[in-house]
Amino acid sequence: MARHRPAPRTDPPPSWGERLAALQHVPPLIRLVFQTHRGYTVAILALRAVRSFIPVAVLWVGKLIIDGVIAAGAGMAAGAQPDWRHLAGLVALELGIAVAGEGLARLSSLLESLLGDLFANRLSVRLMEHAATLDLAQFEDAETYDHLERARRQTASRIGLFTLLLATAQDLITLASLAAVLLLQLPWLLLLLTVAVLPAFLGEAHFASLGYSLLYQWTPERRLLDYLRYMGASDESAKEVKLFGLSPFLVGRYAKLSQEFYEQNKRLAVRRNVVSTLLVTIGTLGYYGAYAVIIYRTVLGVFSVGTLTFLAGSFRQSRDLIQRVLLALSQIYEQSLYLRDLFTFFDVQPKVVSRPGAAPVPRPIREGFQFEDVGFRYPGSERWAVRGLTFALRPLERVALVGENGAGKTTLVKLLARLYDPDEGRILLDGRDLRDYGLASLRENIGIIFQDFVRYDFLLRENIGISQVTALADDVRIREAAQRSRADAVAERLAKGFDQMLGRRFEGGVELSGGEWQKVALGRAYMRDAQVLILDEPTAALDARAEYEVFMRFAELTQGRMAVLISHRFSTVRMADRILVLQDGQLVDDGTHDALVARGGLYAELFSLQAAGYR
Repeated sequence: MARHRPAPRTDPPPSWGERLAALQHVPPLIRLVFQTHRGYTVAILALRAVRSFIPVAVLWVGKLIIDGVIAAGAGMAAGAQPDWRHLAGLVALELGIAVAGEGLARLSSLLESLLGDLFANRLSVRLMEHAATLDLAQFEDAETYDHLERARRQTASRIGLFTLLLATAQDLITLASLAAVLLLQLPWLLLLLTVAVLPAFLGEAHFASLGYSLLYQWTPERRLLDYLRYMGASDESAKEVKLFGLSPFLVGRYAKLSQEFYEQNKRLAVRRNVVSTLLVTIGTLGYYGAYAVIIYRTVLGVFSVGTLTFLAGSFRQSRDLIQRVLLALSQIYEQSLYLRDLFTFFDVQPKVVSRPGAAPVPRPIREGFQFEDVGFRYPGSERWAVRGLTFALRPLERVALVGENGAGKTTLVKLLARLYDPDEGRILLDGRDLRDYGLASLRENIGIIFQDFVRYDFLLRENIGISQVTALADDVRIREAAQRSRADAVAERLAKGFDQMLGRRFEGGVELSGGEWQKVALGRAYMRDAQVLILDEPTAALDARAEYEVFMRFAELTQGRMAVLISHRFSTVRMADRILVLQDGQLVDDGTHDALVARGGLYAELFSLQAAGYR
């Protein structure tokens, strides 16, 4: 469980070297955007480049218009006729530039919006694809999961960094064009502008770093807030929330934690606002000082009125552009920190992988599996989940795993399916190390239905066929699997049959009982074209009649397959050819039901305790 109150931050803010290092992920982002849609990207770059010259063009034409009007007025005073054609042409030119600029801006906005949607989709797909390659242990690791959580939150927002880069590049080109004119007139104005706005940039960069640090530090707590919000208003928890009166507890815990985050964020936001206001004031004073100098020189006749308006406008726009560019640079740095989280997640690589030249699993399996002194500890745990496991699983054999909770039964089958690799010993398949086989081939040949199987908010047919996605369109196969698992009875009572949406997440969805969901999960087992079938508590939620029907079909379900059955019901496990008894992660007994009862060990004790409940 995440801690309730984060420890105060004691490490210093990042150095400028560290801040520059955060920008190393910007080029990969640009490549990702370019690969998303080259046509859109090139068009956007071209439009931005053209748009960057529009402000200086508008200012220059405005200068010509003002000087033309003043000259026309002076000419009329001397008896000359104004050149209306020239003035009308200038106004038409400025109008054309303004209209073209607006049209280009809207076209650019449209393309950037379309590119943003495509990029968010591409990034989400890549995130899902990469997550699918990771080990189960990595999903169970809090640090890795925090990376995933931060990356998942950013899939739709990272295009904003690319847009910010484009806008900054456009502003820099515009600033360069204005600077060229200012340098010809008053070179010291640019130096004054830079000195005036630089403090504001440094302040923004500093607070951007602190803001990221706060969000990074609070990642586990923000996940807890999301969980509390979900549990406090979810159909999954509604019954217990009402019966146990949990609402005050959940609401109170959420309110307390969210208030802590608000207070820390508030202190940072207030400091940022006060300091930023003071620093921006410096830039404002610099602008009006320069403005006064321009007016003074115009009065002296050094500049014309048109030049006055052009310089004043250029200075004002340059000041705004410099402030905007510096602010954008701090935002680029800030967003680059989040971008680092994204690429850090992409850099996480699985450890359970296929070796080069990995062999396919033999069909059929001839010798079976051999565990040789296998031991495994979950990452970060001192305790061995299983240790010293040595036994064989022979072809077409039905083996049951029995033991108290925590004995290592589920861990054993996860090792069998290479969801984990052993820390000690090895597992052989047909005399060859399990790690020598391709992962995809191995898992195609192993079908597992866990007790905590997923209840997908999909159609009933999809919930059954999802264990063999290549056969999702095979209606006959899905209906046969449902008939064998008795899920066809579930379909008969639903209004839309196999096309009924399950779950309450989407409109028209219906919820099934625990037993009905178990029949659906068993249907997935029938869908798998696997040589090894692993069932974890397959009848736990079934009533007596349904359980009896499953028993009658158990032989059919496992026909021609190696089967591993985990169950606490001895009426189920006694149907196995052989029973393995686990205790504290070790194999303590092995044999048939009758032989184990006769030996009087742990199995006999557990069997007697369960049988006594039916007397």
